Amino acid sequence: MPMNVKFSVSTPGGDRIHYVNEQDVRVLLGRLPHTLWSRLRAVHFDDQGFRFRRRTFGYVTNEGRREITLCALPPRIGLTKIVLQFGQTPEQFGARRGHKWPVLAVRRFLLYNVFLHELGHLQLINKRAPSARRKFADERLAEAFAIEWCDRLWSESFVHADPVHNPPSLSETAALAAETKLVRCE
Repeated sequence: MPMNVKFSVSTPGGDRIHYVNEQDVRVLLGRLPHTLWSRLRAVHFDDQGFRFRRRTFGYVTNEGRREITLCALPPRIGLTKIVLQFGQTPEQFGARRGHKWPVLAVRRFLLYNVFLHELGHLQLINKRAPSARRKFADERLAEAFAIEWCDRLWSESFVHADPVHNPPSLSETAALAAETKLVRCE
């Protein structure tokens, strides 16, 4: 169990909320080989999601590349093709394209895409590189890391009370398909 990682939480402003928490991240880390997250020193839950006038779901501190921050988000959110890459679909996380995402789908996305992506940035690629920027995984490699590990973790059923740690169930998928048919018929 990942005990040496520290966690901090800041209270979000406005109506924004933290969709995931320390326990969610600890479960995810417990599913991964320790070598993948051994550099991780801290995970922060903050309200910096609209830094630099753009929506940010998470980020890695540049100094030392040892801390991940997950950002608070609005209570109703629809994620578009801008954030889904490399063939990802909303259905993969339990949501419908063009609609607001259910809380469970947003939680899955934050843990099994955003957090894994940021963890990918902590992976040492070339320890002899002259700059930190080149020592660690860039955006492309971090996204590939996230997709690979999400696929690996979801390829086998994980027994846990919280459904966020597994892909959408058959009943969730069927409900999404039924909702889509209803919308098209109306």
